[in-house]
Amino acid sequence: MATARLLLLLLLASAAASCSAWDISIRVPTERLEDEVVAPLIHALRPLLGSGAGQLAGLPCDSWRLGVEAHNIIDWETVPAKCEGYVGHYMLGGHYRRDSAVVVDEAVAYAETLQLAGNGKEVWIFDVDETTLSNLPYYANYGFGAKPFNHTSFINYAAEGTAPALPETLRLYQRLLELGIKPVILTGRREYLRDATEKNLRQQGYSMWEKLLLKPTSALQAGAAFKSGERQKLVDAGYAIVGNIGDQWSDILGAPEGSRTFKLPDPMYYVS
Repeated sequence: MATARLLLLLLLASAAASCSAWDISIRVPTERLEDEVVAPLIHALRPLLGSGAGQLAGLPCDSWRLGVEAHNIIDWETVPAKCEGYVGHYMLGGHYRRDSAVVVDEAVAYAETLQLAGNGKEVWIFDVDETTLSNLPYYANYGFGAKPFNHTSFINYAAEGTAPALPETLRLYQRLLELGIKPVILTGRREYLRDATEKNLRQQGYSMWEKLLLKPTSALQAGAAFKSGERQKLVDAGYAIVGNIGDQWSDILGAPEGSRTFKLPDPMYYVS
């Protein structure tokens, strides 16, 4: 019994030492991912920002993020202040890219099983922000969502048309074109950003979309209502929505959702 107690104490001491070392040594990863060359602006942020560092022990930020992604936590306005470092570490490190890759791998596998009718009417819906394009260069300067959303500053950023592509989504987009499935880009961005958005998408490798649908400047609808309405218009026009991908639940909820939906990770903001 004494030996067992001694072994238990040694294990606990070892675990405590390991946790302490882990907390102290957490840093934004600097290793390059396979697709980094596709989106250098995302990873160029890593050596410039310290958001990944800090003591994470005792903060339930991972559980908070799970609640957000599972749509159990809704209508939130900002990332909890104590989770800014956690979210920054998640977004700038390899975890976000790995999670995105899992989603896209499933989407590609599903798309490759589809039997197309051959009438050119099968479409796949893509969101823009944090789906086709990544706004990490912007949100890195605003606490990764921990600071209140500033509409004016974001519009100014979007108007520059400099957002990098999310490489995983671009991979899906290109594969769908190869398969004969037509992309439809449906975004909550307003019409006054059409030129900047279209230019940005093309510069990042997106092309040959069937439609690029933006929200009318004067529209008062919430995101989910607007997008479900636009999808219904597509169905009414004879299109078959075989897939739908976005970072917000409002991108994929509301009939007609499409034959299958895919939710990309995004713990930085919530759109209803």
